[in-house]
Amino acid sequence: MRETQGRYGRLGMAPMLLVVAMSASANERVELFAAASMTDAIDRAVARFEATHDVDVVPVYAASSTLARQIANGAPAELYISANVEWMDWLGEQGVALSERADLVHNRLALVAPAGTQHEPFTPGEGEPLAARLGENERLAVGDPAHVPAGIYARQALQSLGEWEALASRLARADNVRAALALVERGEAPMGVVYRTDAEASDGVRTLGMFPSTSHEPITYPVAVIGQAPSEQALALRAWLEGDDAMAIFAEHGFR
Repeated sequence: MRETQGRYGRLGMAPMLLVVAMSASANERVELFAAASMTDAIDRAVARFEATHDVDVVPVYAASSTLARQIANGAPAELYISANVEWMDWLGEQGVALSERADLVHNRLALVAPAGTQHEPFTPGEGEPLAARLGENERLAVGDPAHVPAGIYARQALQSLGEWEALASRLARADNVRAALALVERGEAPMGVVYRTDAEASDGVRTLGMFPSTSHEPITYPVAVIGQAPSEQALALRAWLEGDDAMAIFAEHGFR
C-alpha cells in the first residue's frame, strides 16, 4: 500500500512540476513589436541581447499602425517601438498601459530608384518636380499615407513641397515601408519614398536624394513597455535598448 501511495504521489507531483517549468519558460520569452523599418537593426540588437541574457526575444515586424491595432486587440507584446509618436499616443488612448516611454532613435526620408537605373541624383523640392520624372503610367511607391508612418511623412513632405496634388493619384500604396521598398527593388515602381535606413539596407535600390528635414515632422521612434505588470526580462530589454551597445547598432544601420 505504501508503495502504491508513493507511486501515486509521484504521479500527482508531475503536473505541478510541469506547470512550474512552463511558467518559468514563459517568463523567459519577450515579444517585441517593432516598426518594419527597424527589422535589420532590431534583429542584430536582439541577437546581441540574447547572447548575454537568459531570455528568448521574439520580434514581430509590421507597419506601426498594424502593430498598434494588434496590441490594442490583445496581442501579447511586452515592448512596442513605433515609427511615429501618433500611433504610440493612440495606443495609450485605447487604454493600453504604457510605461518607460522615451524617444529611442530618429530617421530621414529618402527618394530611391532601382539600382542600375539612370535617374540623376537630386534633392526633392529643388529643380524639376517629381511628377515630371515619372512616365505617363508610372507610380511613386510609398507606405500608405492613410496609416503607415513612412507614408504619412511622405505626404507631409510632398504637401510642403507643393507636389501632393500632382502625385496623390499616382502613388503605389504599400502596407508598410519595406513593402514600398520592395516595389522599387523589383522595378515595379521607378521611384519610391522610404526611410534612409531602408535605402542603406538594400542592395536593390540607390538613393537619389534626401527630402529636406523641414518638409515633414521629425521622424521619431518612441519605445514603451506594454502592460500593467511587465516581466523583469521586458524591463531589462527596455533599459538595454537605450544603452551604448544598442545605440551603436542603431547608428550602424543609419539611425541617429
